[in-house]
Amino acid sequence: MRTDIFARLDREPVPPKIEVPRMTRTRLALFGGTSAFYLIVVVAVLLSTWLVTLDWKIMLFRPYQQWPELHAFLDYYVVLGQRGPTAVMVAAWLGWRSWRQHTLRPLLSLGAALLLLNVTVGAVKLGLGRLGPHYATQIGSAELFAGGDIFPSGHTANAVVTWGILAYLATTPRARRYLSALSAVVALGVGLTTVYLGTHWLSDVLLGWAAGLLILLALPWCEPVIAVAEGWILAQRDRVGERLRARRRLVPSLPVASGGPRPLFPARPAGAEEPARETVAASRARAARSRPSSDRLTA
Repeated sequence: MRTDIFARLDREPVPPKIEVPRMTRTRLALFGGTSAFYLIVVVAVLLSTWLVTLDWKIMLFRPYQQWPELHAFLDYYVVLGQRGPTAVMVAAWLGWRSWRQHTLRPLLSLGAALLLLNVTVGAVKLGLGRLGPHYATQIGSAELFAGGDIFPSGHTANAVVTWGILAYLATTPRARRYLSALSAVVALGVGLTTVYLGTHWLSDVLLGWAAGLLILLALPWCEPVIAVAEGWILAQRDRVGERLRARRRLVPSLPVASGGPRPLFPARPAGAEEPARETVAASRARAARSRPSSDRLTA
C-alpha cells in the first residue's frame, strides 16, 4: 500500500517552482534611468522643444500616404496594443497557468499591472490633455491642455505591460529571455504603427514605452500586496467550501409526504411474509387457464 502511494506521487506532475522577482540593484538602476527619460520627454513637450518640431515633421510627412500598401496589415497589427483583446488573451493564458500551478499569483500580477497602468497613464493623459495629430489646430504647437487624451500613448504602454507581464512571470531564465525579446518587438511595432497611422505623435509613443516599462520594473514592490491578496482569496474560498460541506451534512432527508424522494422499491412492513416466488411452468399454466376456450382450441 505504501509503495502504491509513492508510485502515484511519482506519476503526478509537480508544479514548477515559482521564482518571485526581487527589486535588485540592476532593476533599481533601470527604474531610475527610465524615470529620468520619462521626465525629459514630458519637459521637452511642455517647452515645445525640438521634439515637438520632430512630431510635426513626421505628421506632415504622413507615413500612411507614403506607404499605403502597409495600411491594411497595420490596421490589424495595432490591435495587439488594445487593452480589451490583449487583456483577454493574456488573462486566458495566465488563468491556465494559475490552475496548473495552484496559485493565483499570475492573474493577480496581471491585475496589479493593469491597475497601475490605468491609474498612472490615465492621470497623465487627462492632466496634460494633448490633442492627436488628426485634431491638431496650430502647426508647431504642442497641443497641450486642449482636452485631448493621447499623451502618453495608451496603445504603446498597454503593449509593453500586457506582453511584458509574460516575461515577468516566466519560470525559467531561457523563457524569460525569449519572452522579453518577443514583448519588446511587439511593443516597438505597436508604437511605430500608431505613428504610421497618424493617431499619435512620436513623443506620445516614447512616453508610452517609458510608462509601460516603469510599471513592469515596479511590480516587485507589489509582490507583498499580491501575496496578501492571494492568501485572503484562498482563505475565503476554503471558508465558503467548508460552509457548503457543513450545510450538506446538516440537511435531513425529507419524507415522501413532504416532497422527499420516493423509493424505487418500497420496504415491506415489519412481520410481513415474503411473497412466494412462482416458477416458470406454474406461470405458463396459470396463463393458459386464464385464456378463453376459443383461444385454447386455436392454440
